[in-house]
Amino acid sequence: MDSAGLRELLTFYADAGVDEPLLDEAADRFEETRIEAEKRAARREPVRQKTVVPPQSRPAVPKAAVPDDAQAARARELAGSADSLEALRELLSGFDGCNLKTTAKNTVFADGNPQASVMFVGEAPGRDEDLQGLPFVGRSGKLLDRMLASIGLDRTSAYISNVIPWRPPGNRDPSPLETEICRPFIERHIELVAPKVLVTLGNPSTKLLLNTQTGIMRMRGNWAAHKTPSGRAIPTMPTLHPAYLLRNPAHKKLAWNDFLAIRLKLDEAGGSGAPVS
Repeated sequence: MDSAGLRELLTFYADAGVDEPLLDEAADRFEETRIEAEKRAARREPVRQKTVVPPQSRPAVPKAAVPDDAQAARARELAGSADSLEALRELLSGFDGCNLKTTAKNTVFADGNPQASVMFVGEAPGRDEDLQGLPFVGRSGKLLDRMLASIGLDRTSAYISNVIPWRPPGNRDPSPLETEICRPFIERHIELVAPKVLVTLGNPSTKLLLNTQTGIMRMRGNWAAHKTPSGRAIPTMPTLHPAYLLRNPAHKKLAWNDFLAIRLKLDEAGGSGAPVS
């Protein structure tokens, strides 16, 4: 190799971080560590100890409250006392008995027209909903808007909410206890709106509001009844959640059939919205 080639090779090694040649004998790193320790001892360098802060000197870290059945009972009492949607919204905003509220940015109450004849209820807000404080504004919401338009509805002629008003961290499923704590609020919400037709979007809202363990694929397309706390029975159509349809577009035809049945029921009940042509 000529001098120019050697120079290029050495430059390559330097750029690669090679800063010493290969030794004839392997270095004994254990011996090097022992010798270095002896040198430090000879210099009498103090051994650095981890500073331990006495427990009484440590700052107090607030602990998250653990929800329990008492919070569910408190939620029932508060929800039952609301005599208007505005009162219910204020009570929900001030309620601190559910841990989901501590991690959420906003309380997602509802969107649309509370005077509408049809009310749609999903499970819980996602990231976009949490940021904007409105239900169904992300990808699922855009699909729901198109589904509403297909039967002559929009957010001025429909009302939309969720069982859970706060986004679960990381979009995890709400726990059974968290759901039970939020149940009185959505039940009172439905009772105050008093829609002619209720639509449950997906498995969780269907199981909760229809008090069933039957899966959504067996429930969808079949009319059922949601019983309000006061005893009124509201015709209810369980259907597939828009988020599910985004993952399984082949099932959109099932949801389309469900929405046609919703449109027919609204027409029979004198509901709002233009009829399907």
